[in-house]
Amino acid sequence: MKSRRLPKSESALRRTLSALRDVHSEDDSRRLALDRAGVKGLRYPICVLDRARGLQHTVAEIDMSVSVPHKRKGAHMSRFVELLNRHRREIDIRKFRTLCAELRRDHDADAARVEVRFPYFIEKKAPVTGAVGLLHYSCTFGASVTRDDYDLWVALEVPVTTLCPCSKAISEHGAHNQRSLVAVRVWFDRFFWIEDLIALVEDSASCDLYALLKRPDEKYVTERAWQRPRFVEDLVREVGTRLRRDPNFTRWEVEAESFESIHAHSAYATLKHP
Repeated sequence: MKSRRLPKSESALRRTLSALRDVHSEDDSRRLALDRAGVKGLRYPICVLDRARGLQHTVAEIDMSVSVPHKRKGAHMSRFVELLNRHRREIDIRKFRTLCAELRRDHDADAARVEVRFPYFIEKKAPVTGAVGLLHYSCTFGASVTRDDYDLWVALEVPVTTLCPCSKAISEHGAHNQRSLVAVRVWFDRFFWIEDLIALVEDSASCDLYALLKRPDEKYVTERAWQRPRFVEDLVREVGTRLRRDPNFTRWEVEAESFESIHAHSAYATLKHP
């Protein structure tokens, strides 16, 4: 059996498409509007802004959805990928609202939502020797757009070190410390660099993490953590205090989880503003 060939000319392709049944656009008799319908967990190569190098190539996991009115059967899934093809080289927070608005218009929907999650790498020097290594941070760009309004936010997960103030206070020798993970989500008025938000979180901890440490560096981070003990409650309050000083962040949420080194459970705390 011979395989069918697609029409070569664009006009012929349009005629072929118009002759095919468009089931997604047909009426639905159940009269139930859908809040969201779309694609989820789509992996896609993208470029994001990198302050040190201009652009950073990474691989994202993307969720995209639109509202579906009660009279329409479904959303056109191919249009989600078409949108990514148009924008994959310009995924940054300055244009993210525009991308989401374009998705809504493509589907003639009342609302659209996009979340793009990706690993963001920063080249980090060890504090004493300057040894260089790459550290990665989980980053998310999120936007939702309606016909009259929009919501735009950035989220980060930043690993840090915390040292227990109680352990330090009651022990003659040493104090237990652990790796902690700070999840911060911010709403903002103006463009900002991911690197600056990461630095804000790391400066709130007992010590930040490094990909590569030599012995002089280990001595430095051990003693720095000792000098800056933090409960998990302290950690979210320190991050919140720094975010509150910056008027660009109009709304924010902070959650910290400490993976306790001497307990069989984690400790956590959250803080939101406003």
